[in-house]
Amino acid sequence: MSPEKLVMMANQIATFFKTQPGDDAPQKVAAHLNDFWEPRMRAQFFAHVDAGGEGLDPLVLRAAEHVKRPATA
Repeated sequence: MSPEKLVMMANQIATFFKTQPGDDAPQKVAAHLNDFWEPRMRAQFFAHVDAGGEGLDPLVLRAAEHVKRPATA
């Protein structure tokens, strides 16, 4: 998947959780990524985050610390 599409999808998830009550949006974004993004997508996500996370919503960057890093082969 292209980095641009991955960023767009992650930012859409963050936009949704910003509208929800509570102050646990980073954890909710992370839970969504952990539950619905396959390890390959999460690996691409972390490659982008580790390279600086250009274009990612600040909420997504805060959520990254709660996302499970996939095991490397």
